[in-house]
Amino acid sequence: MSEQFDVVALGEAMVEFNQAKSSEPLYRQGFGGDTSNAVIAASRQGARTAYLSRVGEDHFGRMLLDLWQAEGVDVSAVARDPQAPTGLYFVNHGPEGHAFSYLRAGSAASRMQPQTMDLSAAGRTRWLHVSGISQAISAGACDTVFAAIETARAAGGKVSFDPNLRLSLWPLARARATICATIAMTDLFLPSLDEAVALAGTDDVPAIFAWARAHGAHTVVLKAGSTGAWYAEQGAQPQLAAARAVQAVDATGAGDCFDGSLLARLAAGDALGDAVRYANAAAGLSTLGHGAVAPIPTAAQVRAALA
Repeated sequence: MSEQFDVVALGEAMVEFNQAKSSEPLYRQGFGGDTSNAVIAASRQGARTAYLSRVGEDHFGRMLLDLWQAEGVDVSAVARDPQAPTGLYFVNHGPEGHAFSYLRAGSAASRMQPQTMDLSAAGRTRWLHVSGISQAISAGACDTVFAAIETARAAGGKVSFDPNLRLSLWPLARARATICATIAMTDLFLPSLDEAVALAGTDDVPAIFAWARAHGAHTVVLKAGSTGAWYAEQGAQPQLAAARAVQAVDATGAGDCFDGSLLARLAAGDALGDAVRYANAAAGLSTLGHGAVAPIPTAAQVRAALA
């Protein structure tokens, strides 16, 4: 494989409107989309990155292309769709935490098809990163995820998979079947604890790891928010990398920041435990500001926090 990238991600990016104050109808404009957040996080940690997607031939699509280019993410395989819009979402804050409202039905990214997407970058990267959200938004997008995985594996690259379970997008039975089929095709499985409980039917950490391994997972990193992250490679016992305490303002996208930061360090040659500790620090820093992308830290900021 002639590697050109460290991390290539595939999925749907969206423009975000994040409520500035819970008592006021004012919104900060930002950006989101799980795999887009992750690839930007990887880029800010110094990784060579590319994104595979579709955006609308509209103002919001141009904003996303400008964002990726400013972040050093290769966009040569992002298609522009004149017939479908770029997805949007709103974040509202209240006493129960933050609530999301999505305007993504029929979006340009949901119209991804393997035969019309340029997936060649998936065959020129150390890591391909995909998510369950991309599989849930449409059958065509789901097929595209599997085609990208096959492209990466055929070229000798590794695949990371965050199930990012969203039961507003698909029923649990279908989600579980698709996610379990995908686990067997990937090298790194990246669920959150809440997602793992829903998928595996247990909140016992060793049992969750056993469930993931039974479905073919090689390396598992279980994200547990402010607790930190559990991790284990094949055959090893799960270990906890504790998170540092932070005064979180907005946790939107923290798990995506974790994913991208982890992959950047793995691509750079770090051992799994070191990469998890680095990703913990990056994710914690990303909760100190509003929105999914703006507060993602740089490598220098993460190193300073670790020091």
